[in-house]
Amino acid sequence: MLRIGIIGAGGIVEQRHLPGFTAIDGVEIRAVANRTPESAQAVAQRWNIPHVETDWRALVARDDLDVVVVGTWPYLHRDATVAALMAGKHVFCQARMTMNAADARHMYEMAMLTDRVTALCPPPTVMAVDRLVRRLIADGLLGELRMVRVTALTNGATDEQRPPTWRERAAWSGQNTMTLGIWAEIVRNWCGDTREVWANNRVFVSERPNPSGGTYHVSIPDSVTALSTFECGAQGVWHLSSVAHAAGPEKVELFGSAGTIVAEAMRESVLVATAGETTLREVSVPPELANPWQVERNFVDAVRDGVPVLTSFHDGLKYAELVEAVHRSHSSGAMVRLPLAL
Repeated sequence: MLRIGIIGAGGIVEQRHLPGFTAIDGVEIRAVANRTPESAQAVAQRWNIPHVETDWRALVARDDLDVVVVGTWPYLHRDATVAALMAGKHVFCQARMTMNAADARHMYEMAMLTDRVTALCPPPTVMAVDRLVRRLIADGLLGELRMVRVTALTNGATDEQRPPTWRERAAWSGQNTMTLGIWAEIVRNWCGDTREVWANNRVFVSERPNPSGGTYHVSIPDSVTALSTFECGAQGVWHLSSVAHAAGPEKVELFGSAGTIVAEAMRESVLVATAGETTLREVSVPPELANPWQVERNFVDAVRDGVPVLTSFHDGLKYAELVEAVHRSHSSGAMVRLPLAL
């Protein structure tokens, strides 16, 4: 029996992690701690969780748990993860990894000092086509990778009368910026590490009504443009915005000497072309490369059988470094080299 305690049972935890873990034989959700006792009790009733803790530290200290799931906003990820590791628990942490690269480094180093399994939740954005893209790259469809273009434009922040979400509050989200960390993780999986970044960020909607009164001044960008160079020599162009109307699908485009691969968010096929073709054609995921959401199963198998986790703390450190590099480059007006000096 694998006994799990959950710190922070919000939307993603209830939508994905609780159904995923409870569907696995020999897994029991034994305790939950949420931002308020009332919300924790409500989650416990919905999911038949026997114990409710009013303090997350008390949950970590329980001797009847093997695993701690950290499902809070990023501001608590480092402290809760480190406490759980020191208490001898395995840790599954919701993305994004933490507030900044220094905290990510701390989490990674602490994990390396234990024999506990640690994992981050991977993004579902292009999970369905991940194995297909890796196969196409391995089979040489791209040839030499030359350019990567990430386009993630939405209109989620255009309503200026909307109060700030946690993603727009630096005290809760840190340096995480829109979906930059998600795409950084995805792109690294396919294209390798980034060597340098130059960025220009903007906050177009800089003031929002604060629910507790007054005006909240937003510091997290709602528009990012960045150039990067990969270790393999390819160039990268990043354009993200949450104030763009009718901008089309979020996607990553890979351009090589022999062909092109385009992966759009939340699709089960990719678009490809080889040298000489003038239009993209659709390639669906074959059954043998199907990659449905099995994140919770993967983590349980990692604990029980030692299989590799989908997103490791080292992976998280790498995407946290890129996110911070974008922040540092904009602040300094200069190119930033990776890995960062922390």
